[in-house]
Amino acid sequence: MTARDVPQMALGRESEGEVMEAIAIISIFVLAVFVGFEVVSKVSSTLHTPLMSGANAIHGVILVGAIIVADHAETSLELALSVAAIVLATINMVGGFVVTDRMLEMFKGKGAREKGAENKSAGDKK
Repeated sequence: MTARDVPQMALGRESEGEVMEAIAIISIFVLAVFVGFEVVSKVSSTLHTPLMSGANAIHGVILVGAIIVADHAETSLELALSVAAIVLATINMVGGFVVTDRMLEMFKGKGAREKGAENKSAGDKK
């Protein structure tokens, strides 16, 4: 054992290969954040609604996955984390549908918006 191995052992790493793999994964994550930010910031408002609809479908799949993970949880920590994932995925999916609905309302004509408001108020009186 050399002096160079001591910091690696303190981190719980046994080889330089594992450290390099961790650095590579972190580098890929940071690059993905930058690329994602650039791509999302360049989306025009007319493309936002279709992209949100697609994202909502993906969030639905994530919600199903979280439910499956909760079903297979063996410890209380796994169950707590999976329930938290279910709650957060549900909030994210419902919020996405609300935002998509608001975006679609923006693209409707003025007459269609007023007609929709009249129908909502008529429904409240029933």
